[in-house]
Amino acid sequence: MSERGKRNPEFGIEAAGLISSGTVSYNLGTAQLVEESIRRGEVRLTAHGAIAAETGRHTGRSPKDKHIVRDDKTGPTVWWDNNRAMSRAHFDALYADFRSHLATRNLFVQDLVGGADHSLKVRVITELAWHSLFIRNLLIRPAAADLEDFVAEMTIIDLPSFKADPVRHGTASETVIAIDLSRMIVLIGGTTYAGEMKKSVFTALNYLLPEKGVMPMHCSANIGPAGDAAVFFGLSGTGKTTLSADPMRTLVGDDEHGWGADGIFNFEGGCYAKTIRLSAEAEPAIFATTQRFGTVLENVVLGEDGVPDFDDGSLTENTRCAYPLDFITNASRTGRGGHPRNIVMLTADAFGVMPPIAKLTPAQAMYHFLSGYTAKVAGTERGVTEPQATFSTCFGAPFMPRHPSEYGNLLRRLIAEHGVDCWLVNTGWTGGAFGTGRRMPIGATRGLLAAALDGSLKDASFRTDPHFGFAVPVSVAGIDPAMLDPRETWADKAAYDRQAKRLVGMFAANFEKFEAHVDAAVLDAAPALLEAAE
Repeated sequence: MSERGKRNPEFGIEAAGLISSGTVSYNLGTAQLVEESIRRGEVRLTAHGAIAAETGRHTGRSPKDKHIVRDDKTGPTVWWDNNRAMSRAHFDALYADFRSHLATRNLFVQDLVGGADHSLKVRVITELAWHSLFIRNLLIRPAAADLEDFVAEMTIIDLPSFKADPVRHGTASETVIAIDLSRMIVLIGGTTYAGEMKKSVFTALNYLLPEKGVMPMHCSANIGPAGDAAVFFGLSGTGKTTLSADPMRTLVGDDEHGWGADGIFNFEGGCYAKTIRLSAEAEPAIFATTQRFGTVLENVVLGEDGVPDFDDGSLTENTRCAYPLDFITNASRTGRGGHPRNIVMLTADAFGVMPPIAKLTPAQAMYHFLSGYTAKVAGTERGVTEPQATFSTCFGAPFMPRHPSEYGNLLRRLIAEHGVDCWLVNTGWTGGAFGTGRRMPIGATRGLLAAALDGSLKDASFRTDPHFGFAVPVSVAGIDPAMLDPRETWADKAAYDRQAKRLVGMFAANFEKFEAHVDAAVLDAAPALLEAAE
């Protein structure tokens, strides 16, 4: 085995029983990894100096191929209704075959950290150089001195060329993401999609931190000039990354955070932003990162001249760019903030029912947090021809090993302790459902959000929404008053009433599984099926 970059032989991969006759490269920097990935034919260099990789048939996560080892520790603590179990015997067979598979391969190792506070030391072993750069961009990079005696608390082995055997390994297919939360080992095979690595770290932190009284959150976060922190929950496509990238506020992070005794903190050291239809005019900070050396573009189509075409979704709508947080000029250098003053729950309501903004009580916040609602629209996924409601509890069900009530109760307690204002913001459709109405103007969303974050919106007059019961402002400076009342934006009021009742019914059906786990106040926060208004 030849080695590059390892400082102390006592802390190499062989200490974990992993042996390779190939070259093992430790903690290579950006320039070395870019050079390696190009030399090995893994990526193309763009006209602006970023690298562009394609991930083949897996252009997103494979949730049906993700498994957690069920043992004496995880058996009573993991939410098995949401997580696919793997036996210890199957995992051990898989691990043995992973070790055999990597034994002759050239490998890249990155020693990184998940969490600016309550840190988890993570060693990531990959067979692709661009994967090593990706995860180096996304997690927190320790100081050089801290790499001298780095001892991993979690190990990820990512081998896209490995194909699982469903019979021998107990997997659903040849693709596998297997997580052993007792020994903190993650095995990823049969997929080139790099996001599986970062979400495996998130899954582990979501399991570990609640025992410490720390709330793990699938959210972005930023800080205002007065030190006022804000948290943005939201599923993909709701604007979580876009709206938190505010030039007037300091970005803490775009995707994963914890909330503990000292405030909020980023789990990551980078961002993983969607780039489909990205433009310099609408999202200048994110667009600028795509022209930086060291950024990784994923499934972005390049022209013959090497210029990315962000409007081309022929490979996937889930095109991405991965870059270090310091590529954003107003990003926090510490990854930390105080206790949030505001929590924003984002939804892209394609049914055209939700108002552009509403104020939530703590009980309503827990209800909508557990619901995790947004909507898919026609054209984004095969077979989707009309709006479809999506409920992903805690705005991140695929990454939640514990029961949602644990996260919901922890969030509710923190909201109460710190007097946090909670808001629901709809970045979806107004004036009708998708296909009839139009997308909520980004300028209006930004204006309403700014008023919520600076505190001025609390002084507005509010009405109570007849279906959802939350408080909706009647008028806000600079915003068309009709937009604040979704029913008034529809030409066909009876159609709105039918659509509203339909959506409320979806909320009710989805929440049935949580009713035994919440108190009366949260049950009372549920939307009501009303008769159509005249």
